[in-house]
Amino acid sequence: MAGGGVIGVGGGGDGRKPYPGNLTPYVTITCIVAAMGGLIFGYDIGISGGVTTMTPFLQKFFRKVWEKKEADKSTNQYCQYDSQTLTMFTSSLYLAALLSSLVASTVTRRLGRKLSMLFGGLLFFAGALINGFAKAVWMLIVGRMLLGFGVGFANQSVPLYLSEMAPYKYRGALNIGFQLSITVGILIANVLNYFFAKIKGGWGWRLSLGGAMVPALIITVGSLVLPDTPNSMIERGQTEEARAKLKKIRGVDDVDEEFKDLVAASDASKLVHHPWTNLLQRKYRPHLTMAILIPFFQQLTGINVIMFYAPVLFNTIGFGDDASLMSAVITGIVNVGATLVSIYGVDKWGRRFLFLEGGVQMLICQVLGFFFT
Repeated sequence: MAGGGVIGVGGGGDGRKPYPGNLTPYVTITCIVAAMGGLIFGYDIGISGGVTTMTPFLQKFFRKVWEKKEADKSTNQYCQYDSQTLTMFTSSLYLAALLSSLVASTVTRRLGRKLSMLFGGLLFFAGALINGFAKAVWMLIVGRMLLGFGVGFANQSVPLYLSEMAPYKYRGALNIGFQLSITVGILIANVLNYFFAKIKGGWGWRLSLGGAMVPALIITVGSLVLPDTPNSMIERGQTEEARAKLKKIRGVDDVDEEFKDLVAASDASKLVHHPWTNLLQRKYRPHLTMAILIPFFQQLTGINVIMFYAPVLFNTIGFGDDASLMSAVITGIVNVGATLVSIYGVDKWGRRFLFLEGGVQMLICQVLGFFFT
């Protein structure tokens, strides 16, 4: 699933040292609040596909698509959604997220994770507000682009924040909290679409799109109250404050080894003047190759198409509007359930086991889908 957190990153050192530390209530609460940043991405993934199946929404903004649906009642309705404008409405968010992530990396590194999350929340809120009150297609697209900018900042900063705050023993589980928020956001969006589509008067789509303001407010307020991570403080020269913060979040006084590794990692990163050139060196090519190919082939499984366009896909194979939305809800429930299993097992069974198990499971499903569809 795109947008998932990077497990085990940002802890300093080689990521395998069993640094002392406890899962304190302080860390638990801050990680839960920070993980809510995944809601904005998940909500948008779930909401856009459902909205595009709502008749009043299509009548107002994409009338040609609605006319095709009315004219062709055949079982296979795929071509009814063949609209470049509708595609622009959906894809503009992801293009904006791609562009903003390039800027967000610099903001996250130089100004801190909190400020990057704040930018993400504010931009997402502005986009949701414009979409909720949209009167024309251009307003929808502008709103979607602002949503994308917000997603780019949140997806850059939240997984990093979680990794840096989490103790060694619980880093995997807490980091997957971001992915859990994404799946919960998808499920909430699917459920809301199902009920908002039934509102008389045909304005339920406004509630669906405008509802994105709620997760935006959560991450915006959260970014204001969350503490900075020790890593971020060290990067900005606040060394002593970082040591005190590390003791607080680990719940122990013996943080010397981890603190030294964090400082050493920060110093080493400052010596790298051409990071992109260094990545192309021969010794880093295996790492770079796997870092590219693993998410690349994950996308080729088609899971993102299912999550983004679930109601549309079900609608195009003959499901009614209500049945399409409910099928998306069921898909969201399965998604949340699988993520909960990962949270339970990631630190117990290891990342490699989950990676292999997921790959085998996807392969079996793809083969079954090929022979039985």
